[in-house]
Amino acid sequence: MNGRMQKISTMETCPQKNRTASEGYVGGRTYLRITENNLTVTNSLEDGLLEKLVSPVHLHRAYQQVRRNKGASGVDKMEVESLKDYLVKHKDELVCSILNGTYRPNPVRRVLIPKDNGQMRQLGIPTVVDRCIQQAIAQILIPIYEPLFIGASYGFRPRRGAHGALRKCQEYIPEGYHWAVDLDLEKFFDTVEHSKQIEVLSRTVKDGRVISLIHQYLNAGIQKGPTLQANETGVPQGGPLSPILSNIMLNEMDKELESSGHKFVRYADDVMILCRSKRGARRTMQTMPRFIEEKLFLKVNRDKSQSTYISKVKFLGYSFIKRKEKGDFGYTKIAYPR
Repeated sequence: MNGRMQKISTMETCPQKNRTASEGYVGGRTYLRITENNLTVTNSLEDGLLEKLVSPVHLHRAYQQVRRNKGASGVDKMEVESLKDYLVKHKDELVCSILNGTYRPNPVRRVLIPKDNGQMRQLGIPTVVDRCIQQAIAQILIPIYEPLFIGASYGFRPRRGAHGALRKCQEYIPEGYHWAVDLDLEKFFDTVEHSKQIEVLSRTVKDGRVISLIHQYLNAGIQKGPTLQANETGVPQGGPLSPILSNIMLNEMDKELESSGHKFVRYADDVMILCRSKRGARRTMQTMPRFIEEKLFLKVNRDKSQSTYISKVKFLGYSFIKRKEKGDFGYTKIAYPR
């Protein structure tokens, strides 16, 4: 492995040298209970999510997912193929530093990738070790939050996708929802306020150690060439944690829309609100940006946001067209000029 070694800080609460990882971790107040087919972690803490996160079975599942996803190396130049050997050698130190709160993630590596419309998207590539830990965090958050998410959100969720979002729009249109409010959240992933993200997380996640670990990832910084940039805002795209964190934040908007009786569809940070009248669309165009900016501290790009007739909307790279032969609306892929 070339470049900087993944930082691991240890304290005296690390596993004892005469113990194996499967015997538990000293100082974490955990023990392993043997079940018929596996080992499960139990503990005497109020929530115990952190113990679940670093359990052997859970970390192995996270490792397997990172290996399947492959992907580029981070700032330490370690490739996915080297992750197994690294974890075999440093697993005890890594788990200990997470449990005692001394683990510090590496900054993400900034890369630019082209979008379909010719623009560029900024990604932040974590090290493969940090991707493994982020994946483990995501794995414990998803089962907690999936039952809490509104049904109208389709991005980064199990068994859901863009075409499901488009089909949901098709269901609403025949009911008279021919006007749409297309809200553009300006650079959403770069502008999320860390304090607001942590506040929203803390309402549901009661293990403060997990919250602290997530906060460490939010504050890890961005490496762009030789320059290290602090990131006091934003959830860099490119790691396993950003999708679930974005859904947790934007679920606050979803709940506001649902409580107001709106028909809407959201995919990640793309949201379309459907209305029965032009007047209703204009009114929504005034009220929702105010909620987003004043309550969630996000920014709405008013130059790109619009209230318009459904056939003029571009949503997820598609536009809605009226099909003469069926008398309803379908959707078609937008062809961007090359």
